[in-house]
Amino acid sequence: MPVIQQVKIQAQVLVPLVKALQAELGEERANGIVRKALRDLYRAFGEQFWRTKNEKNLGKAVASAFTTYARDDALHYNVIDQSQDVFAFDVTRCRYAEFYKELGEPELGFLLVCSADFDTAEGFGPDVKLTRTQTIMQGAGHCDFRYRRTGSTD
Repeated sequence: MPVIQQVKIQAQVLVPLVKALQAELGEERANGIVRKALRDLYRAFGEQFWRTKNEKNLGKAVASAFTTYARDDALHYNVIDQSQDVFAFDVTRCRYAEFYKELGEPELGFLLVCSADFDTAEGFGPDVKLTRTQTIMQGAGHCDFRYRRTGSTD
C-alpha cells in the first residue's frame, strides 16, 4: 500500500485523537506527548530500512527511501546533489500537505508527517544528519531536504 494511502487511513484515527488530547491537555502538552510516542516508532523504521538496504552510499540509500514516499505521485521533487555522502533535494509538490490542508489541519500534518522525517533520519545512524528549513505543510513554496554524512559516529 502506498505511504500516502497509509497516511490518509491513519489520519482518520490520529486527527480526532490528537484534537481530543489538545482540548484536554492543551496543544503544547498534547503535541509533546504525540511526538514522544511516535519518535521511537519512526526511528525504528529508519533503523530497519538502513539495515535492510545495507547500502553504504548515502545518496543511493536515501533516494531509494524517498521513492517509496513519492509513490503514486505523492511527492514531486528535484534532486540538488546526490553522492556517497549527500542527498539533497527540494520537494515542489506534496500530496501529504494537500491532504492535511483539505482537512483544515496543516499543523497536525506537520506534527504527524513532517516531524517524522527527523526521527527516521536518526535511525539511519549517528553520522547521518538531516537539515530542513521549510516545508510546504507550513506554507513554504517547497521543502528543502538536506541529508549528509557528518563523519561523526558519536
